[in-house]
Amino acid sequence: MSRTSAERSRLQSLVDRFPRQRILVVGDLMLDQFIRGGVSRISPEAPVPVVQVRSESFVLGGAGNVAHNLSALGARVEVVGVVGEDPAGRRLLDDFSALGIDTGRVAADPSRVTSQKCRIIAEHQQVVRFDRESPGPLPPGAERAVLKGLLAALPEADAVILSDYGKGVISRRLLSAAIRGARRRGIPVTVDPKVEHFGLYRGVDCITPNTAEAWAGMRRPPQAGDRAIVELGWSIRARLRAKSVLVTRGADGMSLFEAGGRLTHIPTVAQEVFDVTGAGDTVISVLTLGLAAGARIRDAAIVSNHAAGIVVGKLGTATCSVAELKRTLR
Repeated sequence: MSRTSAERSRLQSLVDRFPRQRILVVGDLMLDQFIRGGVSRISPEAPVPVVQVRSESFVLGGAGNVAHNLSALGARVEVVGVVGEDPAGRRLLDDFSALGIDTGRVAADPSRVTSQKCRIIAEHQQVVRFDRESPGPLPPGAERAVLKGLLAALPEADAVILSDYGKGVISRRLLSAAIRGARRRGIPVTVDPKVEHFGLYRGVDCITPNTAEAWAGMRRPPQAGDRAIVELGWSIRARLRAKSVLVTRGADGMSLFEAGGRLTHIPTVAQEVFDVTGAGDTVISVLTLGLAAGARIRDAAIVSNHAAGIVVGKLGTATCSVAELKRTLR
């Protein structure tokens, strides 16, 4: 997509405003663990590969990756969510603190384990993933703590991101409080959706499903072609009464549906794709930063598309910097 020098200057100026924004991230905090190694033999105990471990690493996952993306772009970030009273929870809080992310309103619940995904990777192939988590809704005490943290943090925020991974933090009650509170303050609220909660996101400024989530959220079988996606996008906007819907479409870019019937197709800018892990977190982070900085939704979506193009060119869960983003907008 070619742009005039005035458009490029406007988008770069928008990115320059990112470090002045204060973003509240509410959602499911997770820890991602990666165990990497090589395989040279099959176990004599069972027909499975034996992975010789070479390295082990931990990164922020779920809503934590959203917060990390925001922090990497210079924003001031506060997270609201729940961790367990366990080593994974302590590691999460330490990692947030190292990034300067405010965790003062993260609740610790001794009845739950911190959500954790462990991926075992042999060379470049994932062999197995195992999860630790406490499925189901939060206990009443933990939900009250999250609601209290949300309401206390809202007055300082320039925008709210609801990062829903279906681990219990995002409930009907919390969604209602977040959307009403953001409306009263006149700040944007965006949501990275979970299919099972799709109907609860009414009234948000923008919802950012990928194509699979969009079809499943509307309980429709997937259909091929631009025409089907266009009809789907308008149906989502009408059902949720959202100000806008941004459907991310992988190699086909993005489609933005706005009030007043305005539709914008944004082609992908990714040059090489190594890993799409966390690209959706990058999209909603940058989109919301743009809205918080006063941008039109179309400009915010274009910049988020460039940010996604950067992170899919990196291995693993990745972020981008202000400098990288500005270079792609030249």
